[in-house]
Amino acid sequence: MGTGRCTYKNLSEFIQRLEADGELLRVKDVVDPILHITEIADRMSKLPNGGKALLFENVVGSRFPLLINGFGSAKRMALALGVDDVEEIKEQVEKLLNIAPPESLADKMKMLPVLFEMAKFPPKKSGGFAPCQEVVCEGDDVDLSILPALKCWPEDAGRFITFPLVFTKSLSGVTNLGMYRMQIFNKNETGMHWHIHKDGAHQFHEYRKAGKRMEVAVCIGSDPVVTYAATAPLPRGVDELLLAGLIRKKPVTLAKCKTVDLFVPADAEFVLEGYVDPSESLRTEGPFGDHTGYYSLASDYPVFHVTAVTHRKTPTYFTTIVGKPPMEDCYMAHATARIFLPMLQKVLPEVKDYDLPWEGVFHNCVITAVEKEFPAGAQRVMNAMWGTGQMSFAKMILAVDEDTDVTDYKTVLKTFLNNFDASEDIFLSQGVLDVLDHSAPKPLRGSKLGLDATARLPMEADRKFPVLSDVDEDAIGRECRSHGIKSFSVIGAECKNRIVVCSIDKKRAGEAFEKGGNLLSGIAGGMANILVIVDGDIDPSDHSVVAWKFFNNTDPKRDITVRGDRVIVDATRKLPGEGHKREWPDEIEMDDETKKSVDGIWAALRHGASGGQPQHGAATR
Repeated sequence: MGTGRCTYKNLSEFIQRLEADGELLRVKDVVDPILHITEIADRMSKLPNGGKALLFENVVGSRFPLLINGFGSAKRMALALGVDDVEEIKEQVEKLLNIAPPESLADKMKMLPVLFEMAKFPPKKSGGFAPCQEVVCEGDDVDLSILPALKCWPEDAGRFITFPLVFTKSLSGVTNLGMYRMQIFNKNETGMHWHIHKDGAHQFHEYRKAGKRMEVAVCIGSDPVVTYAATAPLPRGVDELLLAGLIRKKPVTLAKCKTVDLFVPADAEFVLEGYVDPSESLRTEGPFGDHTGYYSLASDYPVFHVTAVTHRKTPTYFTTIVGKPPMEDCYMAHATARIFLPMLQKVLPEVKDYDLPWEGVFHNCVITAVEKEFPAGAQRVMNAMWGTGQMSFAKMILAVDEDTDVTDYKTVLKTFLNNFDASEDIFLSQGVLDVLDHSAPKPLRGSKLGLDATARLPMEADRKFPVLSDVDEDAIGRECRSHGIKSFSVIGAECKNRIVVCSIDKKRAGEAFEKGGNLLSGIAGGMANILVIVDGDIDPSDHSVVAWKFFNNTDPKRDITVRGDRVIVDATRKLPGEGHKREWPDEIEMDDETKKSVDGIWAALRHGASGGQPQHGAATR
């Protein structure tokens, strides 16, 4: 890895580096954390290459500055991790995983430098002065209103801490670091939104079974590597601070908390200490505008009771927002995908690469390049991925050949349309889904879609393709209008399979499949064989938004119908009579009043960020 890796002692040093590299804008205007900061940060994240990081120096109601969009570009993500490119960390992980077991004394001697280097990485505890405890407030002096926490979106239930580093410890003493949003209920209580599949929730269940109170410590703002490590999909029981040490090339220094038996990074900006009590009733938390671009619905979660707040004398509040992609979290997810590819390849060596498109909001779509050695090899890989770690939450997987660039979406789409046999290459599975998947009839589980676009092997039967005539968009338009379809777009007019995307104002259950069937049985069905139906407010020619709707709104088993070589996909919002009894969440949208109020300072900020056209993504509609 070399010796030139940049490391930061604290968040301030990272801010200095961002400014030195022209990646930071200081906002001196007085800005409200209620919606306004979100609107500015959202606009910034949609600029080319993620715009700039924003340091708000005058936040209404707080004396502390606020940093946001600090990880919101490929360059800033690399800067945060102290490298020129996150591929450097991937290569380091790959080398560590590929160390062969020593078979001789000579082999053992060769391993000593590696073992000696790794021995430097575990976190170290310090009994001395801790900058994160320059100011200490305990008991009645605790007041979370000092934090410039954001209310991100209009329908959010309140103000949320969105970038918390949550430290917990199992009954056996294993430390976990996770990131779980926290709704501020009052001066000393928040929600603790750990999803049922997360390690923090697993430890909470341990304490509940034992009838014991669980201590928690929460840091806000730290060395950016530690913040990133809190989001990493490590196996249960693996210390996230060890990963941070590996990336930083030096250990994280820890300080003992004041009121709980936990250790936290000594150079953190803020620390909230306290506990959750499993014997207490859960409290309603949410809704919250989430990374899917929809609101996650209100639900019941444990309450975090804050017994102490400590912080630096001049701390900076580090936060983020999520919503319609692309946003800051997209760059974090891309870094994770690259860094953890070698670990997936250890389990599935046939996987040569993979990509998580923004429109798939991380867990709804995976494109994987597969080295296929035998019939059904791609299906085997997809089934194995659905049983492996965080990949088990993936709803849809598209397999392509190993020489396909999985990040070249135009080529991937063309490959799919030219290699797809609807009678052979689409298959469904069942399994666990991310808690934020709103399309499945039941929460946390549902159907999964596999698409095989790999080349056929000699021992596999040749694909069968539909017989299609040349596309006549005027004819398709006339037929669409006759069936009450508002607008349409043709994708892949020169390919063996073709897609027509149609928008409709659906008023009754089953209308999407009815209109789709009518269209495919007519003239349009002679020119295209795949029909995707979206709601009437969607522009079918905005293929990024269409993909985002498809991944978010489709339960494969319920919403995809295959009729020979014809396919109909219902990607509309589901009505009560369509087999979806759960509440359907609202799409995130900022209110007009906030948009208008931000217009006054946006021109100057955009100019400072070098402007340009918005980058491609679901939120650019």
